[in-house]
Amino acid sequence: MTTRRRARRAVAPALLAAGLLLAGCGGTAEADAGHDHAAGEAPATVSGPSNPYDGLYLQSPYQKPEFTLTDQSGAAYDFQAQTADGPTLLFFGYTNCPDICPTTMADVAVALQTVDPAVAERTHVVFVTTDPTRDSPEVLGEYLARFGTGVAPAIVGLTGDQSQIDAAQLAAGVPLAEDMGQQHSSLLLLYGTDGEASVAFDAGNTSRDIAHDLALVAAE
Repeated sequence: MTTRRRARRAVAPALLAAGLLLAGCGGTAEADAGHDHAAGEAPATVSGPSNPYDGLYLQSPYQKPEFTLTDQSGAAYDFQAQTADGPTLLFFGYTNCPDICPTTMADVAVALQTVDPAVAERTHVVFVTTDPTRDSPEVLGEYLARFGTGVAPAIVGLTGDQSQIDAAQLAAGVPLAEDMGQQHSSLLLLYGTDGEASVAFDAGNTSRDIAHDLALVAAE
C-alpha cells in the first residue's frame, strides 16, 4: 500500500463525516453536515482497516435512488429500472464545469477500457446535470459523446426541471447543488446489482481505482 493511499484512508472518515462532499468546479471540496438525506436516514460513513476497495468504502451503503428524468435523446429514463442488470456509476455535475466533471468522466472512460470487456459491457454510467437551465438533452449528448469508449454502453446524460434534479439528488443522498449547479457533490457512486453502493470515488481517486473496484463489484 502506498503512502498516498494510507494517507487518503486516514483522512477519508474526517472528510466524509457527513458522507458527502460538495465541490465547486475550480474550487475546493468541503463537507456538508447539514443536508437532508433520502428517507431521513443518516448519511453513510467510511470504514477503516477492512476496506477492500481502492475508492472510499461506505460502511453504511448508499441505496440506489428512484427517479425518472429525460435522457439525451429526449426520452424518459427510469434510473433504477434501466440500470438494474449491471454495475452502475452515478455522478452529478454539469457540462460547463472546467475541471472536476470532465476529469471524472475521463477517468470513468479509461477505467472502462481497462476492465474486462465483459464487465464494461454490463456497466451503466449515468451523468445527471446540476445545471438543467443550460444542459439540454442535446447539450448533454454532445458533451458526453466525448467520453465514449467503444467498449461500453454510451454514458447516459439526464436532465429535467430544477425540482426534478433536486429530488434526484436528495434520493441519491448527495447534497443539493448550489450556485446554479456549480457547487455540487464530487462523489461518483458505484452501485452493484443488489441496489447498494458500498464504494464511491472523489477527485483524489484515479481511473485505476475505479477499474479495480468496478471489477470487485461486478463479481459480487
